[in-house]
This record gives sequence, structure tokens and C-alpha cells, in this order.
Amino acid sequence: MALTIDKRSNLSSKEFINEYVLPSKPVVITDAIKNWPALGKLTPRFFKSKYGHIEKVIDGITIKMGDYIDLMYASTPENPAPYPFNFNVEKIFPELMELLKPQVYYGEIDRVLHPFMPASFLKGTEVHEFFFGGHGSSFPFLHIDAMFLHTQITQLFGRKEFYMYPPDQSGFMYPREDKPKISSVRNIFNPDLEKYPLFKNAEVSSVMVEEGETIFFPTGWWHVTAMFEPCISYGRVHLNKANWDLFIGDNHKLWKRYHPTMAPFLKAYGSTLGSVMRMQEAF
Repeated sequence: MALTIDKRSNLSSKEFINEYVLPSKPVVITDAIKNWPALGKLTPRFFKSKYGHIEKVIDGITIKMGDYIDLMYASTPENPAPYPFNFNVEKIFPELMELLKPQVYYGEIDRVLHPFMPASFLKGTEVHEFFFGGHGSSFPFLHIDAMFLHTQITQLFGRKEFYMYPPDQSGFMYPREDKPKISSVRNIFNPDLEKYPLFKNAEVSSVMVEEGETIFFPTGWWHVTAMFEPCISYGRVHLNKANWDLFIGDNHKLWKRYHPTMAPFLKAYGSTLGSVMRMQEAF
């Protein structure tokens, strides 16, 4: 039976960790950003008027933010706005970071922003990210998020539906040989069951994340999303003791490929840093 994804409010940090993080269960928190200045301010109109000149290349086409906002509003399932139209917040909109506070942590400390965390360890992902999309836009493939990081998605404008499969269903997902965090099943709503017969055994959990709500899900959950209106989301990655070793292991694979002589030293540093963080969390 598919898991029902809870929606909770007034959730303490201890309850969040004990009831959801440690059991590896997703949860939607309805009031996690109730005090964020971003809510009600970071709208499509705001981005078009202030950042309309910002550009991004999607499928070889350069699109300005102002033009993309128009595409968001014109988007339909038959002719969806290109997706993902996403940006690193710290690099492109650093002045907006103050609007995204207070941050919510996935553990006793924020390991991602730990002072001893090398920036190179997070080179394969974005820590803070904005996503823009319209009706009919969806992430193009079923996947697990990069580097075994935990994920937070907050709806700043519009709503987004999440379709999720727990880690114990990975045997039904047909991970690609070249990119094992991506499923070969291209359309979960109309899958090719002759080609991927085991997928019929997969049980999806779905939840609509409304404007002002935040979904947290632990690493290992396969997921895709769908939008039904103009939508702006804020994504944030998280690390804690549950996914630290997986994170370092994934990094180690990259280090062996691109920096083979340094890989053993970087792995040892990652292991030592994890021990230091555990001691800090204990006290």
C-alpha cells in the first residue's frame, strides 16, 4: 500500500527529526516558512520587473526571465513552458537569500553550511535553487536527487504535485546503467510495461504542495513533479548523519575519476569531518 504523506503544522525540530527524518519518511510542513519575507514577495511579477534581463539556455535556446514569465502564464499541457528553468540563488540572486530565513535544518546542525565543509564536496549540486514552471511543466524523468542529498522544496508561488516512490521500490525503477539515480521509465502515467514489466508493482505516493508549504523528503526517494499553474519553487539540499556516508561515497567516485591521486585523502577528510560533526551534534 502506498504511503500517505502527512501534512503537519506546529512541528518541533525534535518531532520532525524523530517522526520523519530518522524513519526516512517525507512530510509536508504547512507553516515552515510562515515568517519568511519571501512569501508574497517573490512572485512572477517581481522577477519579471526586477530580473527580466536574466538569461538561461534550455535545449539550446536562450530565454530571458521576462519572456519566460510570459511563457509560464501561457503554458498548457499541450504546449508547456520549457522546464526546468532553474537558477542558483546564491550566484544569481544573492541579495534574496535574506528573504529565505529562518532556514529549516534536517538535523541538529546544518552540515551543508558547516565551516569545515569544502565547497568542492558540493560541486555536483546547487544548495539553494529557484525553479520556475507553468501548467503542464514537469521534471523530465523519474529520479533520485544528486549525491544522495536530502531535499526541501518550498512553494513560493503556485502549487506543485509530487509523485514519489520509496527506496525499497528501487527494484521496480529500472535505474540506468550510466546514471543509476535516473529511471529508464520515461512516463510513470503511461509506462511501457512490455519494456519495464516490474514497474507495474510500483506503488506511488502523491501529494499536492500548496503555496506557502514545504515538502521534505529523505534521500533515496524516486520522484517526479507536475504543475497545474504558474509556479515558483525554492529548493534546498540537506545533509545529516543518515546520508553523510552515502554523500562522501558518491563524491569519492567522482574524485577517483577526476582527481585519482587526491581521492584517498579527500575520502579520509570526509570521514574525519563526519566524526567531528557527530560530536558537535551530540553536544
